[in-house]
Amino acid sequence: MWYRLSKPLIAAVVIGVLGLTSPAAAQCVGQNLIAELPAEEAKALRARAGAVPFATGNLWRALRGDQEITLLGTYHMDDPRHEATMAVVAPILDRAQTVLVEAGPDEIAALQSRLAREPELMVKTSGPTLPEVLEPEVWQALADAMRARGVPPFMAAKMQPWYLSMLLSIPPCALEAMGEDRGLDARVIEAAGARGLTLRALEPYDTVFGVFAALTPEDQLSMITASLALEGRSEDMSVTMADSYFSEEAQLIWEFSRDQALGLPGAKPEQVAREFAVMEEALMVRRNQAWIPVLTEAAANGPVLAAFGALHLPGDQGVLALLQAEGFTLERLAFR
Repeated sequence: MWYRLSKPLIAAVVIGVLGLTSPAAAQCVGQNLIAELPAEEAKALRARAGAVPFATGNLWRALRGDQEITLLGTYHMDDPRHEATMAVVAPILDRAQTVLVEAGPDEIAALQSRLAREPELMVKTSGPTLPEVLEPEVWQALADAMRARGVPPFMAAKMQPWYLSMLLSIPPCALEAMGEDRGLDARVIEAAGARGLTLRALEPYDTVFGVFAALTPEDQLSMITASLALEGRSEDMSVTMADSYFSEEAQLIWEFSRDQALGLPGAKPEQVAREFAVMEEALMVRRNQAWIPVLTEAAANGPVLAAFGALHLPGDQGVLALLQAEGFTLERLAFR
């Protein structure tokens, strides 16, 4: 059918769902935009990020009585720097009884199968098309972004906004590499399997559909405009975000993305604030809260390694703060 999607496009959604906010790829070539900031701007940016609880650190241990959870904030795309991380993680895996991830092989296969089997989840079959509901300049920017990803604008016009927001989270330079998953999550899953460890998902495979179904059409459209804010320098953004991850500054990625959106011509602070609040609530906060019982239940049966996107760690509704509120003591561990 006309809306049949390639494997890279389906895989992009899987990575986008896991990555949530602008994952990047080692094969993208660009400049670190944070490193290029004037000194005062960089200082102010880091101050805003640093004001958020647990703004830095990719590897943590949470202890409560005899319960032990090691929390690894991950980067979902391939990068040679993962080798050093896995060397640190190996002894943690050797002690673990259970490994928890956002989605294991079964969940990823189920999601891919359902997306391929039920294209109506991604394609609107009724109602107005996107050119009819978006401002002309926004639609043109979206059409150009989709064309760069191999999606003709006539197809994009009828795609679900949530699906387009996931595609926008993958830079065009990274899309063709989607078929080979060698991100940190995949490496942890592989290492857990080699040790015969119990591997469980933090959430059902179809969580993504519930997340977006709970959003209003206006909120879904806002996610598109927020994602488009970063499109002009997508390769630079991919490099910036990868470097920020490996310097263990997850919150810095979020704050910098917000600054980029605010710097666009015609950007309204209140609109940008709303768009980012919608994304944070839907894609991080609600999921973080749902993960806490899964984490604590697993910890009752022995040491746990939980690996999930690094942006789930910081914030007063991040996984670390939520575990602390449950009586866990937190200790930052050496990441590399």
